[in-house]
Amino acid sequence: MPQCALSRWLQSRTLYPRVSAVSDRLAVLPQYLLPKQALTRLAGLFASAQLGSLTTAAIRRFIERYNVNMAEAANPDPAAYASFNDFFTRALKPGARPLAPARLVCPVDGAISQFGSIAHDEIFQAKGHQFSTTALVGGDAQLAAQFQDGHFATLYLSPRDYHRIHMPCAGRLTRMIHVPGELFSVNPTTARGVPGLFARNERVVCVFEGDGQSVQGNFVLVLVGATIVGSMATTWHGVVNPPRPGHLRDWSYENQDIRFSQGDEMGRFLLGSTVVMLFPRSGMGFNPAWRPGGAIRLGEAMVA
Repeated sequence: MPQCALSRWLQSRTLYPRVSAVSDRLAVLPQYLLPKQALTRLAGLFASAQLGSLTTAAIRRFIERYNVNMAEAANPDPAAYASFNDFFTRALKPGARPLAPARLVCPVDGAISQFGSIAHDEIFQAKGHQFSTTALVGGDAQLAAQFQDGHFATLYLSPRDYHRIHMPCAGRLTRMIHVPGELFSVNPTTARGVPGLFARNERVVCVFEGDGQSVQGNFVLVLVGATIVGSMATTWHGVVNPPRPGHLRDWSYENQDIRFSQGDEMGRFLLGSTVVMLFPRSGMGFNPAWRPGGAIRLGEAMVA
């Protein structure tokens, strides 16, 4: 190989990835300095306010800015939404997201951040970054151990996406944990630049018992908060946060029979964020069409 070509090849293998990593860290540096909690509270107040024409103008501007497809909304009229939250958590038309005939289906619209096998208890976040299942679920090592060498999928919901979360398979709710934390953005640049991002941000951990057919044992859906995410809600509890008391909160539903079918709505983001799913060890194979960064739609097959 000529010397100049060899030099360029070596630079591509060593220098450029390092420059990219440094660039990502620099890009997220301002987030460490921003008053993220205060900004999120203000955003939540505005999003829940019913301000008439001002709210409608903000919704129209948002639709234009993010190219939101209102044709698939149950109510496509921006003026019909009393608050920004009502618009953001808008329902879809019946039949807009048919369920694939698969054991597991995608629970959201969005993009794939990462997916794959859990390495013992480590989940891959981005090049050079991992986080543990124990940290993700709020420090409960016994719960996390159920997913040792299991499978995960991290799915990012952008501002333009549909923001309700649905069940990937049938399950019975057994537990919910609200874990306090940071409120970094969860966009791809931040995922590359903030170590342990999804186990650092505020999150709601929802534990389900599988039906023995789609999933043997328990599986988990983690709703991860972010900057400007006013709150997260579940269909059985309502709004989980606020309040934000600053300590872990834990609810048990073992003595209740709260069951969901595949495709049922289980929660929603009031402003967007990320869902992390954990499944136990099995012969599970993800949809071969899935790729990190690829677009996904609610109801499409998640497994082969």
